[in-house]
Amino acid sequence: MQQQAFSLRQLNLLVRDAIETSLNDEYWVQAELAECRENRGHCYMELIEKDELNNTPIARASAKCWKSSWNLIRPNFEHITGQPLRAGLKVMLRVYAQFHETFGFSWIVTDIDPTYTVGDLARRRQEIIAQLKAEGVFDMNRELSMPLFPQRIAIISSATAAGYGDFCRQLEENSYGFRFSTRLFPAIMQGEQVEQSLIAALNAIYDSTSEFPADVIVIIRGGGATADLSGFDTLALAENVAQFPIPIITGIGHERDESILDMVAHTHVKTPTAAATLLIEQLVQTLRRIDDAQTRLTLSVNTKISNLKSQISNLSTLIPTLALRRVTDARHRIEMLEARLPIAIDRHLTTQRHRLENFSLQLRSHDPQLLLARGYSITLLNGHAIHDPAQLRPGDEIETRIEKGTFKSIVK
Repeated sequence: MQQQAFSLRQLNLLVRDAIETSLNDEYWVQAELAECRENRGHCYMELIEKDELNNTPIARASAKCWKSSWNLIRPNFEHITGQPLRAGLKVMLRVYAQFHETFGFSWIVTDIDPTYTVGDLARRRQEIIAQLKAEGVFDMNRELSMPLFPQRIAIISSATAAGYGDFCRQLEENSYGFRFSTRLFPAIMQGEQVEQSLIAALNAIYDSTSEFPADVIVIIRGGGATADLSGFDTLALAENVAQFPIPIITGIGHERDESILDMVAHTHVKTPTAAATLLIEQLVQTLRRIDDAQTRLTLSVNTKISNLKSQISNLSTLIPTLALRRVTDARHRIEMLEARLPIAIDRHLTTQRHRLENFSLQLRSHDPQLLLARGYSITLLNGHAIHDPAQLRPGDEIETRIEKGTFKSIVK
């Protein structure tokens, strides 16, 4: 028997009827956005669920939010979360099932709960912050010293951003006449490419150190529609900023809680113009410190000079008195010496007289005449005393001296 066959449209109509009959309610569903795009005022989404262990997709479905609903849902979501709906966000959607015989099955979105996304984003932010602290890098950039003269500024911004122009004008038109040298390192400041673009700009600054040794880095963005800060809340960007060896100032221009980028940067301000004001104020503070140091130095030198003048004046007054005292003391010493001199001379002469008498006694004890008186004699040859008979030769005439006189003899 020939079996009855359905056309594809007939079969799809049967599926539509079955779905409309069995799934005729709305449901809240939790999912991650794998894709999100707008077309003609409608929003088309690709929903995905991933395995918590290996992060592989275990479910996938298409969803649509028609223009009439999207015009209400979108501004509310962006106002509460601070960013647009985008791929990678976890969302809670209220949906109903729809099967169209031509376009197939999809979930139709009637509402989105932004508080669920806010909670998930907060959880992910806390996980990133905890990891940065565990790595020991969370405070590294903030621990750097701000230069006293931050005048070479590396700017990371979109070249067409209004905030970039405001920042440069604020620096150039400062009322103190300070001069700044700036260099732009362009980057994408909104959307999915923020992370990669900012990291590339930081690498470019690092590679340009020899030709442009920046004192500080300023990351700025301002103006435009509702801020999308998702690109500033990533682990990779935070790690690069936290560990960068130059102080980084952020002025991203938003009113919600600070981003992770703001947390790890050296200094965080709200707007680009506030960043410029901060740099100007740093130079003002340095100038004040220099002026204060100059004032203290001048005061110290003047005090020193005054003290020296006072000392010189005192010395000039004391010199005559000191000189007179020295002359008086010298005269007194001379008088004392004059009084002691005769006594000293007499004592010295007496001492020398005693020494002479001792010498005289010693000389007398060695007088040869005393030996002759005792019966000794002295034999001389040519006037020299003979100590050894070997000194004599036959025929020598010798002289013998005794107490009463002398006599001569010939040696045979």
